[in-house]
Amino acid sequence: MAKQYSAEFKLEAVRRIERTKEPVARVAAELGVNENTMHGWLKQYREQPVMPFPGSGKLRPDDEHLKKLERQVRELREENGGCQDSCRFSPKYV
Repeated sequence: MAKQYSAEFKLEAVRRIERTKEPVARVAAELGVNENTMHGWLKQYREQPVMPFPGSGKLRPDDEHLKKLERQVRELREENGGCQDSCRFSPKYV
């Protein structure tokens, strides 16, 4: 099983690299983290500096909003599915 690190730990590690400009390999070794893992954390931080590590099962606000909108679209398509068939054969639309 992969070791899990807290969001605070990740954030402190990434901020240390950003602040001190130390090599990723050195910081990773000192903290006992795989270098590739550390690079992944840096990438996440640079892409989403406000909320880089939302946590397991949690979504960033933008992702959560998008998921909600996608669900609404899916529900509306399901509701309108029957209407499309009946409207297609209606004299008004022929």
